Amino acid sequence: MTHQVRLSDEELWSSITAGDQTAFGRLFDRYSRAVYNHAFRLTGSWSTAEDVTQVTFLVAWRRRGEARLVEGSALPWLLVVATNAVRSEWRSARRWLALLRRLPPERHDDGDLAEEVAARLDDERRVAQILAVVRRLSPAEREAVALCLWSGVSYPDAAVVLGISEVAVRSRVSRARNRLARLIPEEIKEETR
Repeated sequence: MTHQVRLSDEELWSSITAGDQTAFGRLFDRYSRAVYNHAFRLTGSWSTAEDVTQVTFLVAWRRRGEARLVEGSALPWLLVVATNAVRSEWRSARRWLALLRRLPPERHDDGDLAEEVAARLDDERRVAQILAVVRRLSPAEREAVALCLWSGVSYPDAAVVLGISEVAVRSRVSRARNRLARLIPEEIKEETR
């Protein structure tokens, strides 16, 4: 039985920069779930989150020489790459929607849906409701919420990745929390009408 030593992100990234695919695989295993969850929270779609996770790690491999580890962790940088991938996805989706609006709608026969599909749709609906409220925040506040509140990135690490002071990150999160506290009850009232 072999015992595998857990390498630090810095050690892994050093190997990755040299082109070590096995080290990259270990980094993927370590952070793919966190990146996927972050992407789902931003998009409200399981399938889009899967696509964003793939794009994030593809970009990470291609830009491995440009990565900025934060206090020895690759996760904050990966989350920012994922956030940028989501923005690109939104731009693409807007273009596709404009094209699809020009096509006649398809007809479908509704069959039995599996429990997993139903659960996914419920999750997507709930996240869509939350995102509708979160989208009312400023882009800076949304970014701080996504990194610090949803994905658990510390304030100092978020500050480094975003290129702003820790005080600015804390201020954005605080403002976002205050606005969300006012906006969420309003959204709930609209749902019960």
